Amino acid sequence: MIPKFTTLTSCAVPLPVENIDTDQIIPARFLKATERAGFGDNLFRDWRYAADGTLPNPDFPLNNPCYKGQILVAGRNFGCGSSREHAAWALADYGFRVVVSSFFADIFRGNALNNGLLPLQVGNEFLAKIFSEIADNPAAELEVNLENQTITILSNGLSEHFEIDAYKKKCLLNGLDDVDYLVSLAPEIKNYELCNTK
Repeated sequence: MIPKFTTLTSCAVPLPVENIDTDQIIPARFLKATERAGFGDNLFRDWRYAADGTLPNPDFPLNNPCYKGQILVAGRNFGCGSSREHAAWALADYGFRVVVSSFFADIFRGNALNNGLLPLQVGNEFLAKIFSEIADNPAAELEVNLENQTITILSNGLSEHFEIDAYKKKCLLNGLDDVDYLVSLAPEIKNYELCNTK
């Protein structure tokens, strides 16, 4: 089961960097575990900490106390590189429910949706407006309405529609992964088998 997603209102963490690949999201040396828990500790590890891994980098947004929330706003082409599902695990384990970008790598998009993380794609212009709003006010909130497929900057009311696969939308709204969805259809499958057994 994954957490249900209906409407999320949250501040956002800005990461205005393009072409963030999965090795930057979760470095390969931390992929030894097979369970999803604990990966958030090493999210953006090489950016969050000094080269020796001891001191937090004060210039990195995740270490800036001004920024918080369940929404990560990133530059274009987020999640490129390898197909590791651990990137979605790390983002979700850290506490993010939504990643906003103007473009996502297809494999990352699929991995995110399969793990209850919404990859929300907006236009370049709207993305720039979000970054600008957060720069002016780090406490600015965004509202993500999955049912209506809209994202809104609450301080100024600017809103944009986003696309999502209908099946994945249904899964997120109901808190179902692919296996849960099939299990939810068990009564219908059983009824079909009974009606079609000769």
